[in-house]
Amino acid sequence: MARQARFARSLLTMLAMSIAGTLIGQQKPQWLPGQVGLNAGVLPAPGISYVNMAVRYSAGRFNGPSGNAILTNAISGNFTVWADENIVYYGSDVKILGGHPAMALGIVPVNGFLTADLLPNSTNVSVSVGGSGLSDLFVEPFALGWHLKRADVQAVEAIIPPTGRYTPGASDNVGTGYFGNHLQTGSTFYLTKNRGNSANVFTDWEVHGPRAGTNNTDKTPGQAFTAEWGSGQLAPLKKNMTQLLQIGAVGYDQWQVTADSGTVPIPGTNLIIAANAIPFYSVHAAGVAVNYILPAKHITAFFKYYDEYKAHSHYQGDTIVFGGTWTFLIPRPPPPKK
Repeated sequence: MARQARFARSLLTMLAMSIAGTLIGQQKPQWLPGQVGLNAGVLPAPGISYVNMAVRYSAGRFNGPSGNAILTNAISGNFTVWADENIVYYGSDVKILGGHPAMALGIVPVNGFLTADLLPNSTNVSVSVGGSGLSDLFVEPFALGWHLKRADVQAVEAIIPPTGRYTPGASDNVGTGYFGNHLQTGSTFYLTKNRGNSANVFTDWEVHGPRAGTNNTDKTPGQAFTAEWGSGQLAPLKKNMTQLLQIGAVGYDQWQVTADSGTVPIPGTNLIIAANAIPFYSVHAAGVAVNYILPAKHITAFFKYYDEYKAHSHYQGDTIVFGGTWTFLIPRPPPPKK
C-alpha cells in the first residue's frame, strides 16, 4: 500500500518561497495541510523508510475575516511557496499495547519563509519574509500503529523545536521562532474485504509556545486543529499485483481554535496591541490524489492536487504535493520459493 501519508509528519510549515508583489498573510500554524489524504492510518512496514515530498502552494488573493477577498493578484501579485521535505522513519516489529511503535525525524532546507499578522482593521498587516537555510526540525519520538482486520489506526506524539534561524524583525528567518507540540491521529477504514476501497481521516492538534517579536513584544500563537480526509480505490495495473494504482478524492480543513495571547506591534508605528485582537483564520480545500505502488519493491510514487474553495483571514489558492517513499525492511523477508 502507499505509505507516503505516514511520513508527512515532517515540517509542516517550513517552506521555500518565490514571491512577486506585496504580500499579506497571517500567523500560520506549523502543520502544512495537504500532506496526508489517502492511507492516513497506515504505518510503514518495520524497517527504515525514507520519504521525499515536494509541496507547492500558490495563491493570488487574501481573504478577510468574512471570507471576501481584500487583496487580489491585481494588487498584491501572486506568490508561490515550495518546500522539499526529507524524512527518515524507523518502525519496529515488536508490539506495545497490540500496536507497532515507530519514530521519525524530518529535515527540510528552505530558501524562504513567511509569517504575518492580519490586524483588526482587516488591511493592516505585519509581514516577515525570510531567507535560506535549514528550517525547524520535526521530531516524532513516538508513534503507535494498529493493523486491524478492517482498519489501520495510529496515534502520534510529535514536536517541532525552534531550531531554525529566527531573530525578531530579521529578513532572513527560516524558523518559526516558537515550540510546537502536535498530537496526531490517522485512521484508514477498509470498506471492502479485499481492502481495495478505503475511507481516511487524519487529525493534528497543535499547541504553541511563545515567540519573541519586535518592540519588546511577545506572542503565543493560538492553538490550531487540522483535519485531512480522503476516499480511495485501489486497482491492479498487472494481474500479478506487482503494480498498483490508487486514485481518490482528498481534502483538508484547518482552523485556529484559540486566540493568540501576548502582544504584537502595529507595522509602521511604535504602537502595540493585544495579540488576541488578531482575527482567527481558517482554510478549506478539496482535490484528487494518485498513488503508483510497487509492493514487492516497497516503493510508492504519489501526486496530489488541492483547490482551496473557502478561506477566512487567510490566503486562498491551491496546493500540489508530489514525491516518493521507499522502505528497507528489517528483518529482511526470506527469498521467494522457486
